[in-house]
Amino acid sequence: MVEQVFYCYVLRSEKTGRRYVGSCRDLDNRVRRHNAGESKATKQGVPLVLIRSESFSSRSEAVQRERYYKTGRGRDELDRAGTQPT
Repeated sequence: MVEQVFYCYVLRSEKTGRRYVGSCRDLDNRVRRHNAGESKATKQGVPLVLIRSESFSSRSEAVQRERYYKTGRGRDELDRAGTQPT
């Protein structure tokens, strides 16, 4: 049985400096799709660079981390880690 890996990731727009937090199964493909303008939420900010990613053994864990990073406390943690928006 192949173990599936899920990711929570943080992107930064080189155009606007804003951060975007998401989760997915295929990280390389997801970042490529963001940069191709295929995501409504990020297409105005391309190009985007991956500034953080974390892997999890379940989708629910990845989504839980994504939701955490979207809270005030999670944004503060990203800021302290040096991933603050410009």
